[in-house]
Amino acid sequence: MKKSEKKLKIFPLARSNQNNHLNERGQTTIFIIVGILIVVFGILIFMFYPNIKSSLGVRPENPSLYIQTCLEDDIEDSVEILSSQGGSIEPEHYILYKDEKIEYLCYTNEYYKTCVVQQPMLKEHIKSEIKNNVNIKARQCFEDMKASYQGRGYRFETGDADFEVELLPKRVVVRFNNSVTLEKEDAAIYEPLEVVFNNNLYELVSIANSILDWETNYGDAETTVYMNYYHDLKVEKKKQGDGTTIYILTDRNNGNKFQFASRSVAWPPGYGGGVV
Repeated sequence: MKKSEKKLKIFPLARSNQNNHLNERGQTTIFIIVGILIVVFGILIFMFYPNIKSSLGVRPENPSLYIQTCLEDDIEDSVEILSSQGGSIEPEHYILYKDEKIEYLCYTNEYYKTCVVQQPMLKEHIKSEIKNNVNIKARQCFEDMKASYQGRGYRFETGDADFEVELLPKRVVVRFNNSVTLEKEDAAIYEPLEVVFNNNLYELVSIANSILDWETNYGDAETTVYMNYYHDLKVEKKKQGDGTTIYILTDRNNGNKFQFASRSVAWPPGYGGGVV
């Protein structure tokens, strides 16, 4: 009995060792196969990656992204200044309100008379102001971009960095008239180059123009009409002692605003008006 018991104890152990050896050989074989597949896959990627890039439209460099990154902060600053000052970088005819120069978009210096619009093409004026304010930086961005790509071995060709500014629904777009050609192993032409800044200045200026129509015809605007129609819009009307009205248009969703001044159907001191 003792001998058979010893055999019973030894037999399972020997079988276990054999199974472990087989498992180790199987795992080693699997690792070798996986390793070969990885090497083969890597070789295929290396051989066909240029064609894959071309078919997917992937490029190693993107001048549009470079210009967007270089210029967008300056466009944002310009839009903020224009929006807070009635559409001009350097207002000439303005009223000071909370230490801000707010330009008169409609004005008369007489009492009891309706005002005259000072910027009959307000959107065009704002586009021109943005362009003039970022023009130097835009040209510098192209010079820096040229130096950057040439420093990395690219042949870089472009024309004059002229551009146009567009006010469009929910965005401000700077569109360059020139194209950029990059060449290293392959040549690629990039056009048009655009900088897009998300801002609803277009909508706010459109409402400002509508308010100016009220000012020129009636000497005042009913602001609740706009807030009833545009539920995300806040319209404030701040009456000043000299007959000036400051309008502040604010988008409740993103805080974007546009403010301007008007003096229309003003009353002499002591006869009407008031300060709000």
